Amino acid sequence: MKSISFEPIINKNSKVLILGTMPGIKSLAENQYYAHPRNAFWKIMFQLFDTDFSENYEIRKKLILDNHLALWDTLKLCFREGSLDSNIKNEEANDIHELLKKHPKIHSIIFNGKNAEKFYKRYFKKKKQISYYCLSSTSPANARKQLDEKLVEWSVVLDLLKY
Repeated sequence: MKSISFEPIINKNSKVLILGTMPGIKSLAENQYYAHPRNAFWKIMFQLFDTDFSENYEIRKKLILDNHLALWDTLKLCFREGSLDSNIKNEEANDIHELLKKHPKIHSIIFNGKNAEKFYKRYFKKKKQISYYCLSSTSPANARKQLDEKLVEWSVVLDLLKY
């Protein structure tokens, strides 16, 4: 099945770019980043910013933008059966470096899991002026860490926003 990623959630105040790999089946069906109810991404974001959790996607996007974050995927399109990143074939990368040129306040990139980082490295050289962090995937397929462990790891976001 051919999968195409979404447009980034970003604005002129974004400082930290969070990159996933590619939306899964549920996200594509809902046209929303991290739509699978067992994906911990939104739970982590709302807890980090000490905000009441919401399932409303407009509120979720506002949380990202109000806190100087940006959200996108490393890949623009791919062919994949199911939602597992290990099934990705014939992928094409998003133009992340062009996005960085248009948004010069971004100083850090966080990869939501090792596959997002792997595909980034396949298509791009790291930029010296950008700090890079690979964090545990928030995907339900990553069951090695519990939500509270992921939350502690993802708290680096708060540190990065101080710059």
